[in-house]
Amino acid sequence: MLIIEIMKKQLSGFRRIKVKQEKMTKFYKTEEADRKWYVIDAKDQVLGRLATKCARVIRGKEKPVFTPNMDTGDFVVVINAEKIKLTGKRETQKEYFSHSGYPGGVRIRTFSEMIEKNPAFVIENAVKGMLPKSRLGKKLIKKLKVYAGEEHPHSAQKPEQISL
Repeated sequence: MLIIEIMKKQLSGFRRIKVKQEKMTKFYKTEEADRKWYVIDAKDQVLGRLATKCARVIRGKEKPVFTPNMDTGDFVVVINAEKIKLTGKRETQKEYFSHSGYPGGVRIRTFSEMIEKNPAFVIENAVKGMLPKSRLGKKLIKKLKVYAGEEHPHSAQKPEQISL
């Protein structure tokens, strides 16, 4: 008993030293991001699934250095845009709406009409809808390159193939 009291007196003289442990999250700048180029073949792919994959890569969400308010993503080249597919009856039911601004200026086109006229617009529009609606989103959409056929002019960047 006496020993315990002596120990308490000795320990009470010591102050507890609080060690503050700081946890810092590293925020990467746009210049520090490692940019890569990827090629995605849209032949017989479903539009929504392809657009989701493109948006994630462009945004940089698949990298460990992802920062929500910075552009840390990669470039994406989509080839064979004219061979993209939709599930079910959507090829005839999906419509693209535009308005000229004048009375009666509504123009509605179906998916099949848009594929014939401008196949790149279909994929660009789908990916754009999955990116942020801000200045960052406008900057990110420029990292998407869509081509109707097999050929693309970005072979100098040595893009890697992504399969879905």
